[in-house]
Amino acid sequence: MTAIAAAPQEMRTAIMLLDIGVVLLAGVLLGRVAKRLRQPVVIGEITAGILLGPSALGLLPGDLPHVIFPADVRPLLSAVSQVGLVLFMFLVGWEFEKRLIRPHIGLAAGVSLSSIVLAFGLGVALATVLHPRHATVAGQHISFTAFAVFMGTAMSVTAFPVLARILSDSKLLDTRVGTLALASAAIDDVLAWCLLAYVSALVSADGDYMDLALIGALSLAYVTLMLLVVRPLISRLVWRWAATGRWSALLAVLCAGAFGSAWLTSWIGIHAIFGAFLFGFVMPREPARVLAQHLRKPVENVSLVLLPVFFIVTGLGVDLGALNGTDYLMLTLIITVACAGKLLGAIVPARLFGLSWRESKDLGLLMNTRGLTELIILNAAVSLGVLDGRMFTMLVIMALVTTAMAAPLLSRREALATPPQEPVADFIGPRT
Repeated sequence: MTAIAAAPQEMRTAIMLLDIGVVLLAGVLLGRVAKRLRQPVVIGEITAGILLGPSALGLLPGDLPHVIFPADVRPLLSAVSQVGLVLFMFLVGWEFEKRLIRPHIGLAAGVSLSSIVLAFGLGVALATVLHPRHATVAGQHISFTAFAVFMGTAMSVTAFPVLARILSDSKLLDTRVGTLALASAAIDDVLAWCLLAYVSALVSADGDYMDLALIGALSLAYVTLMLLVVRPLISRLVWRWAATGRWSALLAVLCAGAFGSAWLTSWIGIHAIFGAFLFGFVMPREPARVLAQHLRKPVENVSLVLLPVFFIVTGLGVDLGALNGTDYLMLTLIITVACAGKLLGAIVPARLFGLSWRESKDLGLLMNTRGLTELIILNAAVSLGVLDGRMFTMLVIMALVTTAMAAPLLSRREALATPPQEPVADFIGPRT
């Protein structure tokens, strides 16, 4: 046993704090590199995580990933990352705006459903090839149904927050393609979280249909409670306390609500992020500027400090050296299927609704952006025991490739300057 492994709790906590400092510096450095390459900051932060893991730093003598991030400290880092993740999902739910969907409801629904159905179907078909090679995780057999539904979900994701940032950086936010992409991705995200909730319930029930039915009933009761009881209570509380300037107390109550909702969905048998998202979804949107200044901004600042820890924890699980020749062939197939599902699923309905080839192509590229949303789903699958290390590595690389390819391949703003039906230039969503 090493000195670090045998260190008391105080030393493990001190090492964790040092590791968080390393994580933040690496994230800032690689994030700046990503921005210079016209990529979202999240690309640089994910890359920083991979470089600090076995895929790069682990190739040097001395087993540096385990020296810098000892085994006893990693659970602490994971716990910190979950705090940032829950707050981020709370913000994603809160930022969800129905006004983005209303002007484009027909086309947005067509694009979103078409891309999800095609991508999901291709993901299930891909699972028939992958499942025999990845059916056992930590000695436990994973049913084909759970694996196939998860693969379909992983192929169906569009990263709404990353998409908003790409549109803002590319000056496409106030174009027809930009607003349509945001509206479609908003619908896509909600459906993806529902699919993940189903996968979580499926794995938690472990093939017992009575347990699955119970989880479904509890989930329905939870959603009903949030919409019919919690939403009006929160609205009254926010208006009353905002009028008296009790911002600190209100901020504490809302964060406690997000954490409590996350715990409740975990107890039910669906993932914690679903609870955080729905608690944000039922939050009041008005008065918008006051809430943004006193509540949303402080939560976002805390989340953005803690989220890089999530990327590092993710990167430590990525080991390119563990992949063999067959795995790289499978990785190529995964990327191909992922791109085909979202590109064709978005381009075809866009053309049918009268968009030009250029607009349709750009819409497909934007819908193919997976980013942080994909990483959240992948980490959820690992915690549920659905993915082994090699499969996790391949899907993280797929998420990076599909996110990185969007910005360089997008058409210039001048070519897509058709104005939207309703301006949304003030919406850029969470940074990542």
